[in-house]
Amino acid sequence: MATETDIDAVLRAADRVRGPSHLEFPDGFDHRRAVARVQALTERLRADFGRTCVLDTGVQDASFHATVVVPAEATAAGKQITIRLSNHGDLAVVAAEQPGCYVDLDEAEEAGALASADRRTVETAVASLGYVLIPEPALHRPYDGVTSLGAYTGPHGEPTWWIRFFDYL
Repeated sequence: MATETDIDAVLRAADRVRGPSHLEFPDGFDHRRAVARVQALTERLRADFGRTCVLDTGVQDASFHATVVVPAEATAAGKQITIRLSNHGDLAVVAAEQPGCYVDLDEAEEAGALASADRRTVETAVASLGYVLIPEPALHRPYDGVTSLGAYTGPHGEPTWWIRFFDYL
């Protein structure tokens, strides 16, 4: 398991990559490749869980390009599992139900919303396709990176690393 220092280094490295629309995606971001990879992930999860998973790639004005949902009826806990994929650094977040429902996956397991076997299945599938798993708590820290996002204060308060890499902008 990556340490908090390792995760911070990954986030900061991804934050420094310049691009034509620096907040949304970095130079070299290949949307076609990203969609092909997430389709492969969706197919892998369909095979692993024996059910069709929902794939949303119709994302605009965001720092992420796709969300995959393993349906509740396919999981041992009877709750959906959501995977969101960033436009930056092949970063991925896995959440029980929806992002933000639980502090982290450990809490979701303790609450009975996520079975450990399902967690391992999803994390293995995500990692096998080269995504870097980022724990949700690391993303809810205040954003203090190099982009102009740090100067923004929106209706929901100060920006976070979640907004930088996994949200609508």
